[in-house]
Amino acid sequence: MARPSRQLDRTLLASGAALYPQLGCAGLSVRAVAAHAGTSPGMFHYHFESKDAFLAAVLQRFYDDMFERLETASGAPADDPLHRLRHALLALAGVARDHAPLWRRALADAESGQAVAADFLRRNMPRHVGLLLGLLADAERAGRIAPRPPLLRLTFLLGAVVAPVLVASTLRERSLLPPVAGPAVGPQVLSDEAIAQRADMALRALMKGEGDG
Repeated sequence: MARPSRQLDRTLLASGAALYPQLGCAGLSVRAVAAHAGTSPGMFHYHFESKDAFLAAVLQRFYDDMFERLETASGAPADDPLHRLRHALLALAGVARDHAPLWRRALADAESGQAVAADFLRRNMPRHVGLLLGLLADAERAGRIAPRPPLLRLTFLLGAVVAPVLVASTLRERSLLPPVAGPAVGPQVLSDEAIAQRADMALRALMKGEGDG
């Protein structure tokens, strides 16, 4: 059975993850996290040496969970590489949809000069980018997709599958969708089915022979 201090450690991190998208690096206070977790600021400082160290742990915990989900979705190396790539894209789009506020806040914090957020992105973005580039390379070696520049293929896939999730969720959250689009965003952009359809269309465009010449 885990020690109570370890339980509180996890509770504080969960509170940080819940509050961070609304408050960001600058607005998230030790007092707010402690109150949300039902403990005292003194106990916060017992577990974390500083607010920056805590924020780094919150963001890293989120990313590690996401990356584990991507690795699991991409399957075993012996599986069909196109199948592995498809499932990794679906997992990434699902994380983008389910945690869009956190991603938006981390990007905004990094852009505004918050070192914790910028370091988090610099340290971790190469991991999922590298995983996807590796899957694309495997699919090309297996003859499942046509040879093309790696970043061209990657940005095309992310633009088709993941970007619509981030844009649509942001516009919906801020009530900026036009009335004609509002009811359709859920089923046609954000649903699992819509994400899968975009992934299939994008992967077909990369398949060997399609779109060449």
